[in-house]
Amino acid sequence: MKILVCISNVPDTTTKISFSPDNKELNTAGVQFVINPYDEYALTRAIELKENQGGTVTVLNVGLPDTEANIRKALAIGADDAIRVNAKPTDAFFVAQQIAYYAKEGAYDLILMGKESVDYNGFQVHGMVAELLGWPAIVPAIKLDVSGTTATLEREIEGGKEIVPVNLPLVASAQQPMSEPRIPNMRGIMTARTKPLKVVEPISVEVKTKTEAYSLPEKKSGVKLIDPANAGELITLLRNEAKVI
Repeated sequence: MKILVCISNVPDTTTKISFSPDNKELNTAGVQFVINPYDEYALTRAIELKENQGGTVTVLNVGLPDTEANIRKALAIGADDAIRVNAKPTDAFFVAQQIAYYAKEGAYDLILMGKESVDYNGFQVHGMVAELLGWPAIVPAIKLDVSGTTATLEREIEGGKEIVPVNLPLVASAQQPMSEPRIPNMRGIMTARTKPLKVVEPISVEVKTKTEAYSLPEKKSGVKLIDPANAGELITLLRNEAKVI
């Protein structure tokens, strides 16, 4: 079984975010980047499947050379090889087109990724990749097992859980508790240095969206305490100040 795991390079969730003077770019000065946490669930589960059933795990990242440290981390965790598409991930459709193109070239049986990246929270790429390839997509999944050419996934739905059997090939996205992310050990870090990391150029894709500007959320205002007996004042504040009703 050939598994492709798509990973994103995202700011650490503890990072203090700021933007360029024109508010069109993230200010990366002093920002530590990590593997997208949801992608780590997908990566770990892929490695578990390989360990139990055999096969290979390839990681793919759409990004510039500064993402290679985290690609090497994925290799240290247990992936066999990696592909970096040498491009800035401009929008979800652009990224999905790159993944679909190289996935088709590699003849993979299973494509895994996180349910979303923690920087944009777009929840788009997995569905787009599946549509471009003509494959089924199960998103997001909390459990994944594979037996032969059939995958069985579990996902949360309103009021319970749904178990979905589906034939490979398949695109699936991961969320907790699909797996417990691993920390690379010394042996993994050493072997990652010699594992193949192939850099390829992006295919030409028309970018469908662009960012006009970024802005930080408004600072939280003070809390107003309302007497429980004064429901009218509460309703007035919710309607006129909070504007939620």
